[in-house]
Amino acid sequence: MENMALVLQACAGLILFFALAWLFSENRKQVNFKAALMGLGIQIALAIIVTKFSIVRSVFLGIGDGVMALKDATVAGTSFVFGYLGGGDAPYHAKEGANSFIFAFQALPMVIVISAIAMLLFHWKVLPIIVKAFSGAFQKTLGIGGALGVCAAAKIFLGQTEAPLLVRPYLGKFTRSELFTVMTAGMATTSISIMVVYAMILEGAVPNPIAQILTASIISVPAAITISRILIPQVGEDTSGHLVVPYQFSGSMEAVTQGTSDGMRLYINILAMLIVFLAIVALANTLLALLPNIGGEPMSLQLLLGYLLAPLAWFLGIPWHEAVPAGALLGKKTILNEIVAFVGLAALPKGLLSVKSSIIMTYALAGFANLSSIGIQIGGIGTMVPERKQEIISLGLKALIAGTIASCMSGAIIGILYSFG
Repeated sequence: MENMALVLQACAGLILFFALAWLFSENRKQVNFKAALMGLGIQIALAIIVTKFSIVRSVFLGIGDGVMALKDATVAGTSFVFGYLGGGDAPYHAKEGANSFIFAFQALPMVIVISAIAMLLFHWKVLPIIVKAFSGAFQKTLGIGGALGVCAAAKIFLGQTEAPLLVRPYLGKFTRSELFTVMTAGMATTSISIMVVYAMILEGAVPNPIAQILTASIISVPAAITISRILIPQVGEDTSGHLVVPYQFSGSMEAVTQGTSDGMRLYINILAMLIVFLAIVALANTLLALLPNIGGEPMSLQLLLGYLLAPLAWFLGIPWHEAVPAGALLGKKTILNEIVAFVGLAALPKGLLSVKSSIIMTYALAGFANLSSIGIQIGGIGTMVPERKQEIISLGLKALIAGTIASCMSGAIIGILYSFG
């Protein structure tokens, strides 16, 4: 009985997300409801294929095994460079129950390794072939132009400023709706370099984390296209175009070198953001603790955000008694970033969220929809098409909201499917 009630909650959430998108649409009369329902159907179909078909599940589990192999390979490098700090043998006897895991030296360096491998796969034409396959599928099923299809498909694997590079010559010709879809897809999904970091953080907190996160990135693309086209309907012809390779390497070694350099910049950026944002959370909690307690608990940023966003978490299909901690995670993701939110999810006391709720939250959090991403998109995409920078600035907050809705839709759908076994 409770299971069915949670399914109905999630279904109500999907209706609510569509209603909110339509309510704030720039042109409600131009909204193509048939295309919107088609987009939702495709998202659900993708989720069913990925989660319910044993062959596909086996592929994703194989990817998980591959990531673990990469983890072991990375430790070989970090233990040589950092010694026992990077995972090598410790020169002392560790105290029983002590945690010797150091995130900066043992988990985060995988960003550099994955970045180098991704660039190598780009040079070997493997990644472009995969992107073209997804692009063709999105064009045929969602009725979008070729250029937007390439960018949307690339967003499954690349970052929110890297994916638009593949269609840079067409960005200036994009309609307002297409440009907004590019920004929304950037907010709603993640990148392959960051996926492994999420997986490392969530190891032990949710089952098969890399498979869950990769699935989230795939099924959130049609949601991003659907919601963005309700908020800003497409008017006029779709922009045709094809993949434009932005990287030209003389050989595999140059590709690996470039990927390593890009990964190192990302590594430093993530470290800096984590230090600053976690310090901000601690500082905010110190100040909020001066206020009166709520329900016997000291006031904190997590508690405040939890109460504010608990209704949103409830509409994802999460029981009300778990909605406050889930809402706090959604708030952290939006105000700070998803890495801080995933750290919070992994650190929750056992039993505070059920396994199902933890999986739902993994999908809802797996995206770049946060305040800092607005600045990243303005700086990245705005540099590619400087003549449209003001338009990108004006669309930033709306893209954040659309990306959040798309990720939440993925969480709600997975919750529904999980309820039926």
